[in-house]
Amino acid sequence: MHVDLCEDGLSVGRHRVARLMRDNALKANQKRRFKKTTDSNHAGPIAANLLDQDFTCEQPDRKWGVDISYVWTAEGWLYLAIVLDFFSRRIVGWAVSDRLKMDLALTALHRAIAVRNPAPGLIHHSDRGSQYCSYDYQRLLKTHHMIASMSGKGNCFDCDYVAAA
Repeated sequence: MHVDLCEDGLSVGRHRVARLMRDNALKANQKRRFKKTTDSNHAGPIAANLLDQDFTCEQPDRKWGVDISYVWTAEGWLYLAIVLDFFSRRIVGWAVSDRLKMDLALTALHRAIAVRNPAPGLIHHSDRGSQYCSYDYQRLLKTHHMIASMSGKGNCFDCDYVAAA
């Protein structure tokens, strides 16, 4: 509001505008900086939750968690896909893009596989997002003998743990 008034040629202080708006019960509508990264309304396969929020691990490359997050930049949204090893709590694969596409998650997983070369039987835990349920993503898991595990419907806590780690 203050910027608009100044652009219209009025000389008014920011605090005065705030006080007058408050006195008149006016609030500015601010653009929300929230992006939905999980689309679970799809026909893709849903795996059972094998972790059940047990994020402990005795050896490296036995349990991986994946998630996609986003960051607001001056040029717009930037999406970040990560693969986290639950044993070391280190990111073993990652990818960034300005578009939220399936290739983002695939690239992060390809990088993790190239760096760590995990043994068969690794538990790969994700949310129910369409990226992780896609045919190409599931095929990559099967090719490397990984066991898919997914959070329960509406359970954001598993993947929030991955993103926060």
